[in-house]
Amino acid sequence: MTFQSIGQQISREEMLFLTPLWEGERYSDGRPKVSDDILRRMKDVTHEEAWAVMKNAGYKYQYADGWELINPDSVLVGRAVTATFMPGRPDIHDAIDERGKKEGKKGQNSWPVDVLIKDDVYVADQFGIHVDGPTIGDNVGNAIYAKTGNGIVYDGSIRDIVGLKEIGGFTSFFTSYHPSHHNQKDNLNTMLLGINRPTKIRQATVMAGDVVLGRDGAVSFIPPHLAERVVITSEVVRLRDMFGHERLRAGVYTAGQIDMRWSEEIERDFSAWLNEHIDDLPVAKEQIQEILKNRTW
Repeated sequence: MTFQSIGQQISREEMLFLTPLWEGERYSDGRPKVSDDILRRMKDVTHEEAWAVMKNAGYKYQYADGWELINPDSVLVGRAVTATFMPGRPDIHDAIDERGKKEGKKGQNSWPVDVLIKDDVYVADQFGIHVDGPTIGDNVGNAIYAKTGNGIVYDGSIRDIVGLKEIGGFTSFFTSYHPSHHNQKDNLNTMLLGINRPTKIRQATVMAGDVVLGRDGAVSFIPPHLAERVVITSEVVRLRDMFGHERLRAGVYTAGQIDMRWSEEIERDFSAWLNEHIDDLPVAKEQIQEILKNRTW
């Protein structure tokens, strides 16, 4: 994607400054691009697994729950594009709007949508506004889905909920539903303060390029430099759980032995079990071999 500046969007220099720990691929605007393989594997990760990795790394504010849902049984995974809205103030709103018009743009609610691409997740701080707040209805929702193949995380009110539910893969997390619309004539409610800048979603801090994991009624925002660690940890936990449950059912070990830190004997048994079942496990053979090679426990 060729980077083209859009009103209110963070500069490439600032993006690089705010994401210094990411050493991988980036989009032309500087946004971190976690690999498609990590996104695919992230769909099997639980919030507990992601939480543990992030908390241990010092990231305490990356989880938000208590959402209304579209497609509650599906998992939402993608790269965050952030939008920050604030309560409307005429002088600031009009200045922003005038600059956008000079760039050929209309309707501030559509500006973040214009930068979306495949596998993005639109993450918007709409400051929880309910009445006269919705900036997303079924038209904008269809535009978002056409660009990303994904849904949204939206701390605010949506409208046209029946139409949004008809978009098959539009797995979404939002605060409320209301049939009204933002910024009707002579009724300024919202204004767009930033695109791809750090933003607050409930009790979480989100940066553009974070990996969004939405499932089971909650959302985790995983910093890109931690995404691979989260995935690998999840895969190891999944394999250890499979092994432990199998050995418990067979009566080889007691629950106390499996629940506590494993003995060297159990660890050797686990390694042998991995090799023995390497073609039958829900983790790719190459990943298991990497786990075995780099084990630190």
